[in-house]
Amino acid sequence: MKRRDIVKVLGLGVAAAGLAACTEEKETVAADCAQPAAGAMPDKPETVEWKMVTAWPKNFPVLGTGANELAELIGQMSGGRIKVKVYGANELVGALEIFDAVSRGTAEMGHGASYYWKGKTRAAQFFSAVPFGLTAQEMNAWLYQGGGMELWEEVYAEFNLIPGAAGNTGVQMGGWFNREINNVEDLKGLKMRIPGLGGEVLKRAGGTPVLLSGGEIFSSLQSGAIDATEWVGPYNDLAFGLHKATKFYYYPGWHEPGTAQECFINKDAFEKLPADLQLIVRSALRIANQNMLADFTAKNNQALQQLVNDEGVQLRQFPDDVLKELRSLSAEVVAEEAAKDPLSQKVYDSFVKFREESIKWHAISEQAYLNARSM
Repeated sequence: MKRRDIVKVLGLGVAAAGLAACTEEKETVAADCAQPAAGAMPDKPETVEWKMVTAWPKNFPVLGTGANELAELIGQMSGGRIKVKVYGANELVGALEIFDAVSRGTAEMGHGASYYWKGKTRAAQFFSAVPFGLTAQEMNAWLYQGGGMELWEEVYAEFNLIPGAAGNTGVQMGGWFNREINNVEDLKGLKMRIPGLGGEVLKRAGGTPVLLSGGEIFSSLQSGAIDATEWVGPYNDLAFGLHKATKFYYYPGWHEPGTAQECFINKDAFEKLPADLQLIVRSALRIANQNMLADFTAKNNQALQQLVNDEGVQLRQFPDDVLKELRSLSAEVVAEEAAKDPLSQKVYDSFVKFREESIKWHAISEQAYLNARSM
């Protein structure tokens, strides 16, 4: 069934149950049935209209449409009591201005990725992607069951924002390069669009990280303003046409092993909602989070085959010595970044502890199984 049909069926079921209760015990509950209970939803509930600003181009596949689907889901689950209008990057505010816009109340919701806000608070980076960090499955486990979400809320509290996971890309690709990467020396002097902690690792390796919004990537790569870029994975990269600017496509995405997308909400706006609508918004985020990961998982391989077989893209794996060096540098960079302020250190300690536990478990579960399946 479609989500809309499910919502309708649930609503009809609740109404039918209430009618049956009133019919079965007319005398004892007549008064209760005649008068709505205290706090019950009025016959014509007030409609809340919200704006969602995003870091993605309007209707961009999966990321942009994921924001659209979240808005639709909130509307459906609330029975139309919340209406969310989505604005793509630069429609209302710039892609990298959405954090401030929601913080000050220009919009009620923002859809992006938390590593874009390292200039606001270093700790934000841990809730999107950490080089050689958590996979999508592990990230969700840390957020929902390992204390990560409580820490995320603590980090965003000073900005009057309530954060939530709203999707995940899974393991990303390593990126597009205008030349082959055969050894660590090839990273030196490389100008690459790469955000967050991955960018800091590249800098440590001798490269130059550049932060660009999605809409600026293709033209910068095509013009030579940058030598390389990471974006997401085959499905999104194909939609962006990055294969038209360069042909060397590297894996794995060491810098983003399970990148969480976020939806942050203006705290004042959220707290004005009645309890049931607050729960609906949080529940819609959970659904959107799972749906986006499923979407990427279902579509990436077909897009990759198209890039390689039809577009002539040269698929390359990073050499082992390059990955080993990047892993070593990542450990240094992430630990140093965390030590710069107490809140980042607090988040880092929780993250690392959970990562180590996941490594031990997955060595005999996920990793062992995948190794056996590929034999």
